[in-house]
Amino acid sequence: QPRASGRATNGKGRAIMKKLLTISVIAGSLVLVCLAAAWALLFPPYRPLAPTGPHAWATARYSYVDEGRLDPFRDDGAPRVIHVTFWYPQDAAAGETCPLALFSHGGLGTETSNESLFMELASHGYVVGSIAHPYHALYTKNEGGHITLVDKTYFQELQREDARRDPEQSYRYYQEWMATRTADINFALDTILQKAAAGEGGVYSLIDGGRIGMIGHSLGGSAALAMPRRRDDIAAVIALEAPFLDDIVGVADGAFVWRDEPYPVPALNIYSDSSWAHLDEWPQYGRNAQFLADPPPTAVSLHLPGTGHFSLTDLALASPRLTRLLEGGRPGADYQTYLRQVNQACLAFFERELKGEPSR
Repeated sequence: QPRASGRATNGKGRAIMKKLLTISVIAGSLVLVCLAAAWALLFPPYRPLAPTGPHAWATARYSYVDEGRLDPFRDDGAPRVIHVTFWYPQDAAAGETCPLALFSHGGLGTETSNESLFMELASHGYVVGSIAHPYHALYTKNEGGHITLVDKTYFQELQREDARRDPEQSYRYYQEWMATRTADINFALDTILQKAAAGEGGVYSLIDGGRIGMIGHSLGGSAALAMPRRRDDIAAVIALEAPFLDDIVGVADGAFVWRDEPYPVPALNIYSDSSWAHLDEWPQYGRNAQFLADPPPTAVSLHLPGTGHFSLTDLALASPRLTRLLEGGRPGADYQTYLRQVNQACLAFFERELKGEPSR
């Protein structure tokens, strides 16, 4: 009898286990379906804005190894490797050269963060090189397909930094971040110009080393603004909501100390609603507030109202819902129209400063 009872119990146990497994499979499938649905809602099919210029465009991507610099984020003695994706006119006439615009992404951005802008510029006869800064980007991918995620310590620094509460700590962070970014940009630009001068084909044959502009968003914009202070071949800079971090030279009596030298090249500073009302409140934006109150002859401060910080990038197209979440609402925002305004302002500025064409 006990044996018979045991067989019955085992049979019931197997039936219960089978039901539990079935429930687990169903529950897991529902979770996957929900995650997929949530992902689809957050990231619908991404379509960059159609460029308006007369040129067809193409892309190319290269990795550059800086044998003279160790990667500060690695402990194995490996050299720093950066990646550059180019957007360029595919149908340029033989012998024709184009201005070069180098882009530096935001604090947690990617090299494709402003793809619509890159396509727009390329369609109007520019070579655009967007730099992927490994460990400063949300992620980068090398030529072999390996993905490098953002550095944990750097990410924590971004969250911890507060210029009003601790300007000394912020100043240390700014110096460290700018050192990494500007070294990457210097190396990328030197490498590109060397290849162009050496007569390498492809995209390098299109580059006019005498007409160079810098663009950047957020922290990348700060790095872009720093470059004319460090080299004399930059002709113009566009900063998408970015403070002049490299112009801070110290801290005294709890306040930032700013360099005295005038800014050396024309600069376009574009602001969204996120920062416009706070330029004179946020210490790191002190130079921006000064440019607004007493602008140099070649400086332009442009406020494009209606949206926030991330709407200055293609994230607003790739994930309108996430952009609204990050920017605190704005359900009526027209991100496509807004980004067209951003891109057209950038194009008009470079047309004037790099091509010498009158403003439209």
